[in-house]
Amino acid sequence: MDPAPFLCGNAFAGNDKVPYPRASLQDTFRLPFDTWMQAQIPATVRLEIAGDASTVDISYRTGTDDLGYRGDGAGRTFQLWRNLSLVSEEKAELGEGTVRLSMGGASDHRAIVYLPEGMRPRVHDVSSAGGSIEPASPRKKWVCYGDSIAEGWIASSPAMAWPAIVAREYGLDVVNMGYAGAARGEIVSAEQIAGLQADVLSITHGTNCWNRIAHSVEQMRANTDAFINVVRQGHADTPILVASPIIRPDGEETANRLGATLGDLRAAMEDVVRARIASGDSALQLVEGLPLVPAEMLGDGIHPNDEGHVTLARALGPTLQKMAGAS
Repeated sequence: MDPAPFLCGNAFAGNDKVPYPRASLQDTFRLPFDTWMQAQIPATVRLEIAGDASTVDISYRTGTDDLGYRGDGAGRTFQLWRNLSLVSEEKAELGEGTVRLSMGGASDHRAIVYLPEGMRPRVHDVSSAGGSIEPASPRKKWVCYGDSIAEGWIASSPAMAWPAIVAREYGLDVVNMGYAGAARGEIVSAEQIAGLQADVLSITHGTNCWNRIAHSVEQMRANTDAFINVVRQGHADTPILVASPIIRPDGEETANRLGATLGDLRAAMEDVVRARIASGDSALQLVEGLPLVPAEMLGDGIHPNDEGHVTLARALGPTLQKMAGAS
């Protein structure tokens, strides 16, 4: 069976080399190189399946077994979740393969199959046994822009990244535009978001503006305002949640080469959002990032561990659900 109707989270057209890009192939020479490198990883691209089948078979091809710094957390298995629980899991092989996953007994709940995204998979076919399957009903669309924290670094699996948790637990169809080591509010990304259909948007970048490519406070203000401005050109009334960067102990009081601490950049981002709200953007909402994830839930001093991803998801999920009008 053609897998395309079951696929979710793949908002951009792909090709043979990059089947599920998370940025437009037409903009590969306009995007920063680090953004495009991460956009080739199909983070939170998944299959969403309804039906009473007892098993589902997925044939696939993977492109690599080198998962880099993210390691096994980038996914070496296909995981099937149903009714908010992991039902079955099978190892992915390098190259061509097929996995059989149990659908469990909760046929009144959609099954969500997370891919071994770090292995650069392409799904060829989806079939069932012991009953029938069909694409799950559409959900409200959420476009999630961010950095490595949105992409899911150092969660134990793709299913444990906070956007995956929010989508699963609060009934949203997430398009993950989280780019590890990148996502500094580039205007090209804002243009792409402006061109996507969405019921709710979130903007959660900032930490890479402190050290990866240093920003000044003035630059952060100008870039944040410009980014939202361009997004609004395509989404004049779409609800937007902006969450400033979560805590990063090594950056809170240490100035970068342009004299800005992460705390300074966070404040600048928040000031811009507050000013836009005060000027009449009633569909914009700010969440202050500093208190969202306790420092002890940072597994490597930067990224949330599984507990931290859950904490972040449950802090932002209800607001995103309400803003999207999702049930």
